[in-house]
Amino acid sequence: MPISQAELEALAAFRYTLRQFLAFSDQAARAVGLTPRQHQALLSLQGIPGRHALTISEFAERLQIRPHSAVGLVNRLVALRLLRRVAGRADRRQVFVRLTPAGARLLESLSEAHRAELRRLGPQLLRLFSDLGL
Repeated sequence: MPISQAELEALAAFRYTLRQFLAFSDQAARAVGLTPRQHQALLSLQGIPGRHALTISEFAERLQIRPHSAVGLVNRLVALRLLRRVAGRADRRQVFVRLTPAGARLLESLSEAHRAELRRLGPQLLRLFSDLGL
């Protein structure tokens, strides 16, 4: 079935709204001294259902980056005292990363701002989803 002009317009509007949200997110992270990737790293750690610690491999997978890049990112966040490394309980050679209390507070503040932005954009997104039949 061909894509209608109205669907193309709705897709374009959705992509525009998504870019607006991502630009907001990047600016909000920078305003508190983080890079967008550092913010995403904090969120990926705290946002895992039922867990608040990941191995470097899991961390890299969640961020879709290579493990050596994840190590560098973890090192920078540890230096900022936003993450810490924790030895595994079952296997002490296994290392997990988790948020520090300061990292959790910073993420909470950023997440509150993101929630407010999503509330602002929400009605527009719902309309676009409806226009796309979703």
